[in-house]
Amino acid sequence: MPEDQLVTSAATIRVPAGTTAGTALRELDLPNKGPQAIVVVRDADGKLRDLSWAPDADTDVEPVAADTEDGRSVIRHSAAHVLAQAVQDLNPDAKLGIGPPIRDGFYYDFDVAEPFTPEDLTALEKKMKQIIKSGQRFSRRVYGSLEEAKAELAGEPYKLELVDDKGAGDDPEVMEVGGGELTAYDNLNPRTGERIWGDLCRGPHVPTTKYIPAVKLTRSSAAYWRGDQNNADLQRIYGTAWESPEAMEHYLAMLAEAEKRDHRKLGLELDLFSFPDELGSGLPVFHPKGGIIKREMEDYVRAKHIENGFQYVGTPHISKEHLFHLSGHLPYYSEGMFPPLRVDEERNEAGEITRQGQDYYLKAMNCPMHNLIFRSRGRSYRELPLRLFEFGHVYRYEKSGVVHGLTRVRGFAQDDSHSYVTPEQAADEIRHLLDFILGLLRDFGLDEFYLELSTRDDSPKFVGSDDQWAQATEVLARVAQESGLDLVPDPGGAAYYGPKISIQAKDAIGRTWQMSTIQYDFNQPAGFDLEYTASDGTKQQPVMIHSAKFGSIERFFGVLTEHYAGAFPAWLAPVQVVGIPVAEAFGDHLQEVAELLQRKGIRAEVDHSDDRMQKKIRNHTTQKVPFMLLAGERDVEAGAVSFRFRDGTQVNGVPVADAVEQIADWVAARRNESPTAELLAGQAQP
Repeated sequence: MPEDQLVTSAATIRVPAGTTAGTALRELDLPNKGPQAIVVVRDADGKLRDLSWAPDADTDVEPVAADTEDGRSVIRHSAAHVLAQAVQDLNPDAKLGIGPPIRDGFYYDFDVAEPFTPEDLTALEKKMKQIIKSGQRFSRRVYGSLEEAKAELAGEPYKLELVDDKGAGDDPEVMEVGGGELTAYDNLNPRTGERIWGDLCRGPHVPTTKYIPAVKLTRSSAAYWRGDQNNADLQRIYGTAWESPEAMEHYLAMLAEAEKRDHRKLGLELDLFSFPDELGSGLPVFHPKGGIIKREMEDYVRAKHIENGFQYVGTPHISKEHLFHLSGHLPYYSEGMFPPLRVDEERNEAGEITRQGQDYYLKAMNCPMHNLIFRSRGRSYRELPLRLFEFGHVYRYEKSGVVHGLTRVRGFAQDDSHSYVTPEQAADEIRHLLDFILGLLRDFGLDEFYLELSTRDDSPKFVGSDDQWAQATEVLARVAQESGLDLVPDPGGAAYYGPKISIQAKDAIGRTWQMSTIQYDFNQPAGFDLEYTASDGTKQQPVMIHSAKFGSIERFFGVLTEHYAGAFPAWLAPVQVVGIPVAEAFGDHLQEVAELLQRKGIRAEVDHSDDRMQKKIRNHTTQKVPFMLLAGERDVEAGAVSFRFRDGTQVNGVPVADAVEQIADWVAARRNESPTAELLAGQAQP
């Protein structure tokens, strides 16, 4: 068939009726090897299809390459099947759970007699590579009936449960039981077509195992069938798979770097924070050094809020139950809140209740209390936008399995703000907030972003009319697009009361973190009967715009710790300068320098310990102090000091007055790079 009849656009090809997608691709000579190899196609409905799929009518499809997110997902799901085949080859008694792709990898759950050991993972990875090298073909098969599937899967109890769910009309495990059909994927001998192994699966898969060019098993853990602790205990094996060995090497190097940067480890080594068992899961405490960093962060963002027109307020940590009914949190967010505290109940000597108690809740959000401040008196349109802000401590009942260091906690402080605006002001306010947030994140050294637009789906958890959601979503989308940043859809990710924009920031090693949010809320103003007097004298309902710049102080602290690998910028560092005398006799000279620095607001101290100078340098380099000042006999005689930096570079014989000025200027400029001999010399240039 002529090529011009197959190609319909730069992004699509036409697959003729009765022809497989793979055949159409081959006629166009599209790549079938390397990172750009086409592994599946996407049809007009957005559904991914195997290359062996043949449509009933001429169909335009989009080729999906291995090095795309969808392509990697298919590779990883195929790798999970190869893992399951390897497990059952080496342990025929193993029973299969499920094996979906996940972010950056895959896992598969197994019911086995003994937990997997590191030696088991080595043997399984070796077996997987043998299977991959053999080039087995993935072949989709539709079961003729539920009975046929049950007969074939009689020895797989977990698969049988999925089949039963399918028969009941449910689809709880979409990766295993798919669409309107019940399907399996067989692994076939590439030469004889003989079935070697198979699994109940929705698919799609890569054409053959050779399309899995890089795979590695990373770890194993305990798991529960379908995540329910009341169900069977299983063993889960995690792995990663990529479109090329180079891509996997890059990912594994990033993992190794991420492990070195783990904020939980650095928090302990640098004496910043801890998680005492006595307090409970997800409740961190900040030590003095961590407290300095936290205070600097808070002071800076507080000042920035005031510069941007916000008024600082304060609200309590708990409230009566009724407040959270007004806001909608108890009807729609109760699973994220701690159980109530029953107070004020009184009983007589006989134990009879003489005064009814009432339930109080720890607040999970600050917005209901800000609404009460807005409602405390009449408001005029002339006051809008009215911007309220606080560092409000909130408490959320995160499940123990998802609590993680500072980045997922149960008690935290939000730099929480709410803008009350007229509907006409909403777009400008969102634009103002987005500019504010991006500028603030850049001030802390994050400068690569994209936006995520979270909208509602058909779930009943969302409140409000279609028109309200459409208007709010349109405003957010328009402002986001005007920013010039990439905008990624997140269907179903909205808050119950309205859509939101999330700012996703990339850190120093390329990981993406969800940071700030801007949410458009038309529901809470209605629930609290908020109103303002418009220019024509009528009472109107404001729009409420939620925004959190850090998200939470704790989470942002954890992200910054990993972004900088604990080597915080000098303006944030708990100890900015440490004096290290070459010998005890020169300590007084450095003490005088430290006092000069302290008068300029610099956190400076002198190490008067009995350790030798080289050990002191090692200790303070390990503690990631940005400026170390050394002094020996020549420095004292010259009224000078010598600089030593984190990277080991040094500048000798700097007059004390110049050294103090250079350090003070560096800190005042809030420079986020680590000082070095070269950078300091550049700063000193006229």
